[in-house]
Amino acid sequence: MAITAAVNDKKPFVKDFTRVTRDIEASQKIHRESMTYLQGVVRTLKRNKVAMISLGFIVFLLLVAIFGPMIFPDYEKQDLLHTLQKPGAGHILGTDELGRDVLTRLIRGTRVSLFIGFAAETINLFIGIIYGGIAGFIGGKVDNIMMRIVEVLMSIPQTLVMILMLTILKRGVVTLIFSLTITGWIGLARLVRGQVLALRENEYVVAAKVLGASKKDILLGHLIPNAVGPIIVNYTMSIPGAIGAEAGLSYLGLGISVPEASWGNMLQFGASQFPASLWLFFAPAGLFALAMLAFNLFGDGLRDALDPKMRK
Repeated sequence: MAITAAVNDKKPFVKDFTRVTRDIEASQKIHRESMTYLQGVVRTLKRNKVAMISLGFIVFLLLVAIFGPMIFPDYEKQDLLHTLQKPGAGHILGTDELGRDVLTRLIRGTRVSLFIGFAAETINLFIGIIYGGIAGFIGGKVDNIMMRIVEVLMSIPQTLVMILMLTILKRGVVTLIFSLTITGWIGLARLVRGQVLALRENEYVVAAKVLGASKKDILLGHLIPNAVGPIIVNYTMSIPGAIGAEAGLSYLGLGISVPEASWGNMLQFGASQFPASLWLFFAPAGLFALAMLAFNLFGDGLRDALDPKMRK
């Protein structure tokens, strides 16, 4: 009885509590702005400073490639009185063995190398999407036959194929792009096939079939758009590989030949003059290294931005 009385004496008073009222307007207020998937990707990408700096450098290279040769068109102009001249006021990056301005040739080489990289990977993009999409969507025997063809092509080293094509055909930009696209689409085709296989049983695909949508509309209107994230990342990450392949082949004398300029043949000549004329090597090597780094860092940032799990 004594314990019960003690507890009753400590009952809380009403004044010790505060009544909480419900604010209807405040409860219905949206505290976070709604956004689409694309807006979320852009916002996440903007927060990645490294990726944005890399994107800015890539845009700068594209502007140089487009407008630079218009401003400095004389990449073949020779000045035999000023051969192997060190960088200075007259020639910011010096001259080569024929007196040609290194900066002008580097700008021209930027256009050639970037064009080859983007053109080759764009062709690979279309071939890979069509081939992998058809294989994954149709499935069955068609898928098995198409994948066996891919496995046969994968067994052939890509470098060997490129060297063979450049040996048989006339060397040039078109031949180099063609050699890069013979087997360059295989990786993307396998990626697209895997994405389509994972998506083709989803509810929206079944609903589209019930509504009478054609196979073409389902593939191009539903499956491929929902697999666009990995496709874009693969495309972005493949461009530096194509540029590097061009540079390597031109360095070996199998790619772009002089008097045309590219990063590869400029590296080749710079290496032959090393270390007597350091500027002939470090100018194209530095720009090539920065371009490769920028493409890879931007690709990493884009991959994180397209992944919903990485966005906050």
